[in-house]
Amino acid sequence: MRIVERTGSTNADLLADSNSREGDWLVALAQDSGRGRQGRSWVAQPGNFFGSTVVELKPGDPAPQSLSLVASLALVEAVDVAAPGAATMLKWPNDLLLNGAKFAGILLERSGDRVIVGIGVNLAAAPALPDRRVDHLDGRITPQAFAPLLAGSMAKMLGLWRATAPDAFACAWLARAHPVGTELKVHSEEAEAIEGRFDGIDPDGTLRLRLADGSVRAIHAADVSLS
Repeated sequence: MRIVERTGSTNADLLADSNSREGDWLVALAQDSGRGRQGRSWVAQPGNFFGSTVVELKPGDPAPQSLSLVASLALVEAVDVAAPGAATMLKWPNDLLLNGAKFAGILLERSGDRVIVGIGVNLAAAPALPDRRVDHLDGRITPQAFAPLLAGSMAKMLGLWRATAPDAFACAWLARAHPVGTELKVHSEEAEAIEGRFDGIDPDGTLRLRLADGSVRAIHAADVSLS
């Protein structure tokens, strides 16, 4: 694991480093050009966690898109250790909520058979966002102390991902997520927002949204807000 004082983006650095291998981590104490999903910027504040790791896809691995489940479960497990009793909940596709507010996010970027998993966690502070509530851990743990917890959880979850039936792994994610029946609003770049109820996920991580007419729509990529 490398911990650096400052960089532009830990994801971009690992994507550009062809020598990085599965299990390598890059953690920055300050990040100037962090990115979120759909090209959003990730506001970096002192004391928060900014880190990325590499996953090398192997023959026989589950669907690559289900790595979002791996990263989410690793993240929530690490937070359980860092802040016992914290009221956390996973939100599809790749957010972790604390007390119902955005607390951490995950960005997966693929290049060939390598997937870079970037994770940002509000350990010490939360940037003000115009469209959602945010929360943080009040600095209860430093990024340097959180990093090995997350790395250990990620290694364990990757092993389980490769050894466990995909539907069972999806069930493990569901156990830490917003419950089936939760009202959701789904936002995509191509169409107007649609509303429905959470109907679970498929083994590859696809969201199932039950519409008012009883039909179920598969959502592969979108932003989701809890209604």
